[in-house]
Amino acid sequence: MTYLLGTDEAGYGPKLGPLVIAASLWQVPDWFRNADWYHQLGDLVTRQAARSQTLLPVPLADSKTLYQSGGGLARLESGLFPAMLAAGLNVDRWNDAWTAIAPHCANELLSLPWYRQFDVTLPVDADPQLLQQRGRAFRLGLDQRGIRLVSIRARVVVATRFNQLVDRWGGKGTLLSHETLQLIRDLVSPLDAESVLVCCDKHGGRDRYGALLQHHFPEQRLEICREGRALSIYRLGPPAGGIELRFAAKGETFLPSALASMVAKYLRELAMMAFNQFWLQHVPGLKPTAGYPADARRFFQEIDAARQRLMIPEHQVWRTR
Repeated sequence: MTYLLGTDEAGYGPKLGPLVIAASLWQVPDWFRNADWYHQLGDLVTRQAARSQTLLPVPLADSKTLYQSGGGLARLESGLFPAMLAAGLNVDRWNDAWTAIAPHCANELLSLPWYRQFDVTLPVDADPQLLQQRGRAFRLGLDQRGIRLVSIRARVVVATRFNQLVDRWGGKGTLLSHETLQLIRDLVSPLDAESVLVCCDKHGGRDRYGALLQHHFPEQRLEICREGRALSIYRLGPPAGGIELRFAAKGETFLPSALASMVAKYLRELAMMAFNQFWLQHVPGLKPTAGYPADARRFFQEIDAARQRLMIPEHQVWRTR
């Protein structure tokens, strides 16, 4: 058996709200290592939005395919919740999502004033009964093929820590690499496996990751297999087996990374839901924001008087990069 792990992020570009880095870890038969998931599992998964009331296939695709701003969360939830159920996660409250998926970051996140008192039932927009049925059908289909969705995890970097890490590492691209590799290490370290394949999107256009890998895996032998604009490949551990890491442009076309993309986007949208509601309570009539630079400046100016009145430090709200 082989372990396959895919990562992706949401919130890299905005100036407001958290950066969320997510990963999905799968165990598959060895022959599946380089398979075309969407071809081999065509009856189980699709890149398209779910058809109404159908159980299969489950939509697992790059979040940009399934989510558009202002369009609600149902299309993301239609695939994400069955996947979470297949991974043994039964999340039905806003707070549960953070503690189940980002346990190492949940306390820091939930201590912030806009998250502290917020809670809603999940899923937000999709039919929970249908998602339960879809999740059972999906898990059964995976079991029949000898495939297991082992884990769904995320790291959440709120504004204060984001700013601290930018200062420490000298840029947000390096910050993204360090946080992603820490998430990968957390997931692969407990595995007793001869073969692990990790696929990530490129980080801020970076082509070379050797020094970063040595930083996070100092005990492992590192082999640089390839470094280029389209793809960089590394091996950790013994020449045969061990961990292979691929950093590829548009890495979310790999299904485990596509699911990670959905997780990261969903958690980011849940965070912004709470953030916008908090500030609307203190600034009546305030237009919500997605946090991207131009609109973030407008939003920050409109909440600034309330922020100062509430004695909330600027660094808790505004990201420097």
